[in-house]
Order: sequence, then C-alpha cells, then structure tokens
Amino acid sequence: MIFQSVKSTLATLTISIIIIVSFSVLVVSIFEHENLYQKFVKSDLDGLSENITNDLVPLIGDTRDVFYITTVLLRLDHYENVKFAAVLTPEFKPIETYIGKANIPSEDIDYYFAKYDLNKTPFGISTNKEELISFKYIGDKHLPIGYLLIINDYQGPLDRSKLSLLKQALPIILVVLAIMILFSLWLHNKLLSPLTRLSLLAKKIENTKDYSLRVNVEGKTEVASLSHNVNSMMQAINKETQINAEYTLQLKEQRLEMEKLANYDSLTGLSNRQHFMQKVKKELEDAEREGNNLFLIYIDLDGFKAVNDTYGHDAGDKLLIEVKNRLQKIIAKESFISRLSGDEFLVLMDRQTSYLSVEKVAGEIVKELNAAFLIDGWKVHIGASCGIASAVDAEFDLGDFVHHADIAMYSSKELGRGRYTFFTQEMKDNNKRELLIANSIMSAINNNEFELYYQCKMSPDEKIVGFEALIRWHKGVLGTVPPDEFISIAEQSGKIIPITHWVLEQLCKDLPKIYQLFDMNTVVSVNLSAHDIRSDGLLEFIQQLFIQYNVLPRCIEFEVTESAYLENFAQANAFFTQITNMGASVALDDFGTGYSSLSYLTKIPINTLKIDKQFIDDVGVSDDATTITKTIIEMAKQLNLRVCCEGVETQLQADFLIEQGCYQLQGYLYSKPLSLDKLGDLLSLECNRLEKV
Repeated sequence: MIFQSVKSTLATLTISIIIIVSFSVLVVSIFEHENLYQKFVKSDLDGLSENITNDLVPLIGDTRDVFYITTVLLRLDHYENVKFAAVLTPEFKPIETYIGKANIPSEDIDYYFAKYDLNKTPFGISTNKEELISFKYIGDKHLPIGYLLIINDYQGPLDRSKLSLLKQALPIILVVLAIMILFSLWLHNKLLSPLTRLSLLAKKIENTKDYSLRVNVEGKTEVASLSHNVNSMMQAINKETQINAEYTLQLKEQRLEMEKLANYDSLTGLSNRQHFMQKVKKELEDAEREGNNLFLIYIDLDGFKAVNDTYGHDAGDKLLIEVKNRLQKIIAKESFISRLSGDEFLVLMDRQTSYLSVEKVAGEIVKELNAAFLIDGWKVHIGASCGIASAVDAEFDLGDFVHHADIAMYSSKELGRGRYTFFTQEMKDNNKRELLIANSIMSAINNNEFELYYQCKMSPDEKIVGFEALIRWHKGVLGTVPPDEFISIAEQSGKIIPITHWVLEQLCKDLPKIYQLFDMNTVVSVNLSAHDIRSDGLLEFIQQLFIQYNVLPRCIEFEVTESAYLENFAQANAFFTQITNMGASVALDDFGTGYSSLSYLTKIPINTLKIDKQFIDDVGVSDDATTITKTIIEMAKQLNLRVCCEGVETQLQADFLIEQGCYQLQGYLYSKPLSLDKLGDLLSLECNRLEKV
C-alpha cells in the first residue's frame, strides 16, 4: 500500500510539473512575442519617420508647400495603426495635421496637442502604456527647420496579436501536453515495474511464510544491491564534493587576494593607478555618450617628504592612511578615490557634480589636509595642493584629463601651495613652453646660446670693487628667455648642474678681460643653487677650473640663498667649508626673507651678507624696513661679516646705506647687468661719478 501511494504521488507530481512547464513556456512565449513585436513596430515606425522627414526637408522653408506636405502625410493611409500625425514649425506650431485610421472619434487634433507637452517629449521613438510616439527633427539636428510627430496605436494591435498567438498555439500545446502525460505514465509504470514485483513478492512471503518464492527481476543486480551501491556511490560523491568545495573556496580566496593586490594599494586600500585609470576610461566613455561632464581632482601633499625625513617612513605610512580617512569623510560614496603614487591622490567626482560643488569639495580637502595630524603622539603639519580638470575641457580623452589636473596641481604649488586651482588653457600653453624650454637647455649649452652678463658692485666711495655674474639666454629659437623662468625649469627638470658648469667655466674664461679693465683684486660672484650643493663632483670641477684657467680663488665669491643653504644645513656647511678652505669667499644671498632664527649665522662659514632688495626698496619709506636694514648691518659688523646691499636704485638709498656702514652697493643706480664687451663703459661712468664727488 505504501509503495502504491508513493507511485501515485510520483505520477501526480510528474503530471503537475509537465503542466507547469508547458504553461510557463506559453507565458514566456507571449512575453517574448510582446518584446519582438515592440522592437518590430519601433523599428518600422522609426524607418517610416526617417523617410517622411527626409521627404519633408525640401517642402519646409521660407515658402512652405502645404499641398505636398499633405500629400506626404497621406502616405500614412497605408498604416492601420496610425492615430495622428503633425508637421510642426521650429516653435512647435502645426503646419499640417493628419488623423489616422486608428484614431478614436473623440480624439481630435486639439486633444493630442493638449495631451502631449512637445517641449518635454523626447526626440526619437518612445512609448507610453497605450501609444507609440515618434518625434523627429526635420533637417539638421542642431538647426531644425521643423518637427514631425507621429502617434501610433500600440496596445490595441499588441492585444490582438497576442490573442492570435494564443489561438494558434494553445491547441498544439494541449495535444503535446496530453502526449507527454500519457508517455510519462507509461514510463513510470515501466521503470517502477521491478520494484512493484519486489513489493508484491515481499507481501506474499509475509502472508505465506514461503521463503522459497522468487521473482524474476530484470537486470544484473537486485534492488537491495542497487540501493547499497547507490548509497556507497553517494557517500563517495559527497566526500569528493566536500573536498572540491574546500578547494574551490581556497581558489576563490586566492583569486580575490590577487585581484586586490592587482587593483588596490596595499597601504591605504584605495584603488591603484591601473584600476583607477580603467574606471576613469569607462566613466569618460559613458559621460561622453550621455552628454555629462566629469571632474578630476589631483591632490599632492605639501611637505610629505619632510615628514618621512623627520619622523621616519613608518610615520609617513600612518600619515598616508590618515589622509585617506579624511578624504573618504569628505568625498561622496559615488565618487572614486585612488592613491596614484607616493603622496599623490586622485578623486574622480560623480557625474552629478557641478563646478560649484567640485570647488566646495576641493576647498574642504585643502582645509582638512592643512589641519594638524596626530601621528605617534606628534602633531604633524602638511598641506595639499589640488588641481581640478573637467572632461569637457579634455574632450573626454583620458590622457589629457589626467594631464590637465596635473598641470593645475603644479599651478597651485607655484601660487604658494595649500590651495586648489582649476585647469585653464593658458596653463597648458605655459606647460608646453616649460617643456620646450627644458628640452632646449642642453642644445642651448652645446650651441653657445647662453651669455654671461655682469652687474657691478660699488664701494662706499663709489669705486667698482666687484661684479656679480648673471646668465642670459637670448640667442635661441625661443628668443629671450628670462633667467627667473628658465632657471626654475632647469632645477625642476634636473638640468641646473650643466648650466652651473657652463657658467663657472665661462666666468673663468672671461676673468682675464675683466682684470685687463679693472683691478686684479676685483671679486666676481657667481650663484649656486641647492641642487648644486647636493651635486657630487662640483668641488672637484671647481678646483680643476681654477687650475686650468689659472684663477685666483680669492677673486671668486660664491653666492647662495638663505633658503638653499638651510634646506640641507649639514651638507651645505661641509660644502662651503671646503670652498673657503680653497681661498674663495661665500655670500649669503636674499638674507632676511625666509627664516626667523639667526643662530645659524654663528655656525656657517660665510664672509658676506647680501640684504634682499625688498628691504632696500622701503628704506626711507617704511620705518620697519629702515630699522631692519640698520639692524642687519649692525649685526653683520658685530659678527665681522661684510654687507652687500642689492637693488639700490636711488641716491637716497645709497646715502643711507653708506652712512650705516654698508660694505658694497649693487643696483640700477650704478649700472644694469652688461655683457663682457660693454664692461669698458663702466670705466667712464666710474670716472664721471668720482668727478662729481
């Protein structure tokens, strides 16, 4: 009885499954039919609309041919599902209308213009629940001469089509369903026949107690053996499945770890450069296709190297993690943050971001990263320089998009750091010029395009006692390039050392002529940068030049700015100690502009302080500048240092400085920088000034 019940249940379940599957296929077919129908009628209406708009182009203009426009619209008589059509002016005023066969009598022309707001109707093919709408440009998309509106009945034909499909398919499905049910019943009976006979035998043995009874069961094994074998097989399969599941899980974990290593920064967990660029590329493609703009913020930390040098790389790593945490608090989840490399981060703003909102975010980034960080109990101060680029300005090109943000970031640094700057085309032009200058420096040296100019230094009794050698570049294809422009570019591009070598050698070549014109005790000064001080082999190069050109070291003075000296105090001290041991002198240039502590003056081997021009400009004008200048001169005297004042432009300034005991004066009051060929003119100038005295 139990076996018969199971058998009946299995048969019922099988029939139910067959019925459910059959009707599921029917439902899916109807849905697929609806999708295919929708695609077909959309495509058909789109093609029809395009043909009509093309035919209407020559009929709409300064003189509209209403008769032929009507003739074109009458083509719609061949389409049973057209409800309404209209040819409109660029101001959406009807030129000619058409009422189709599918129109309901109550739906007149005014009904359609009231129902559809043409200003909000999307162009192309669109649908609502009942209708299919084609709204097309007539003429050029950007300067249309009119519009074509066609409204098709959609729901009615679709319902009729589905009904027709049901009428055709349902009889076939019912026949197939009946055949499958009959076949399944036969198959059930066939497959379960051995088990039925075994069940009957067991019942007979139970009733008769005759254990000699046998049943002829087809097959090589009986049911018990089959069950035992199946159980054994399932046990083995289950064991292997568990092993495979564990191995698969391990592989998935390894794959995820490899993907993380390949796509994410191991320190901060942010996307790395490769993953970020893939994301930006896709976003640019989507934004261009959808007509959206994107913004990219390029962030560079100011002063991060000093943190590594002062507190160690472990503190630097912790600082980068804190920077990431602050950025994630500021940036919306829809935006995308990446650690590009080192202390550089990129932020791709989401597509809804406007100029005002990206400016607000950049301002918050600068503000938050300028605030102190607490790292290992130390208050650490850095800052951030940000550059902002838009995808529209970059014409949705990935390389230009990132490059523009990079250029804008460097512009922020040049403007003083701790700020954000939007990219402009002028920045790109300046960047191209900087690259051109950087790439032209070596050829300028090889082609002898540089030239040394000399600005005289005067004693208090207004005699020429020295010169400052100043480099000029005005013979190349770029024309005249100001020193303050190409020197900074040379430092950034790592080409300042060759320039320094050229200046030093050219100075040694020019010295004999200077000595012919002026006293052999005339001292010529030359500028060195922080890069020069760090350069290996510069001291040996200077020594070789002095020997090669027979230069007296006491006639050469090396000038270095206060900031360059103190950038690496120990290295600079060692360098200039050897310079003074050679017999040359050292001057500290731009004194008073960068540091408040003066204790280092007692620890460095210098001979001269050069007071910066900004103090000299305000002498006699600003009491503070006058007092500071007096103080510097008096302090230099107490430290047995000579004082040279640069930027002297008026006699009033000169008289004041001479009265205070200034050792040397330099500025346009006496002479502008001159080429070597024109230095002889200074002799007559010197004589004239002495005669006036």
